[in-house]
Amino acid sequence: MLRPLRYLLACFLYLSLPAWAGGVVLALSDSSGPYAEFSNTLAGALADTQWKLAAIGPADTVNLGAGRAELIVTAGAGALRQVLARNPQLPVLATLLPRQSFERIVAEAGKPRVRIGAIWLDQPPARQAAFLRLLLPDQKRIGLLYSSETRSQFAPFRSSFAQAGLTLDGDEMEGDETLLSSLSGLLPRVGALLAIPDQTIYRRDNIKTVLVTAFRHHRPVIAFSAAFVNAGALAALYSTPTQIARQAADLILASGTALPAPMPPAQFAIAVNYSVAQAFGLSIPDEAGIRRALLAERESR
Repeated sequence: MLRPLRYLLACFLYLSLPAWAGGVVLALSDSSGPYAEFSNTLAGALADTQWKLAAIGPADTVNLGAGRAELIVTAGAGALRQVLARNPQLPVLATLLPRQSFERIVAEAGKPRVRIGAIWLDQPPARQAAFLRLLLPDQKRIGLLYSSETRSQFAPFRSSFAQAGLTLDGDEMEGDETLLSSLSGLLPRVGALLAIPDQTIYRRDNIKTVLVTAFRHHRPVIAFSAAFVNAGALAALYSTPTQIARQAADLILASGTALPAPMPPAQFAIAVNYSVAQAFGLSIPDEAGIRRALLAERESR
């Protein structure tokens, strides 16, 4: 009598275990900082699921076919570029990079033989519009400086801002030598400057120029990273490596290797520089309050 019971118990335990779906190779641009945060979070999120991390390492050396690998996840622009240069045989999910970088790298690699998905860092236009309405309720005209590589994003932003009751005014920077003239022409026409991830404009050697010029025109800068806020921007709507990693894990568990189209981040964080707000004479709600309002607005749609 005991033998059949043991058999049934063993079958029950076997069936209750998650089915093996495959391994994930994680290719990193770097092993420290945000990449380590992403790696640790992804590993934890996939623990006790049917997907396992088969290999983790630098993108130029990690074994892309390790174990029973079915999917490659890249963290950072450098990792995606290096993995595509190695002619991968598995689908690739790119993370921790701006949309501009993703599109450029994929275009440079030519038509890929494998499916490439992405969770980029750029916040969706509708979320940015809602954020600006909560952050600066008295400002109805917002400026956006873009380059030839982000020109295509202006129309979707303008449409989303119009739906939120805001006017988006834009100008294109045609080269480093036109940065000051572009800013000086745009800033007097708007109440604030929205910076989106654009490595042509917002490079490390240009950030100070942008912030100083905006301050001289008494126009706050709304940025896309906490580091930008620490440097002197008024506020930022951004997503952390932990949030992107959790979204990547959810996507893998839901879709496996059938990757959906590239997408923006689902979760977000908020940073406000209250010293800058004081310098501009602005009364800004606390970060937690803005976040709650944004989440409530998203839920009401």
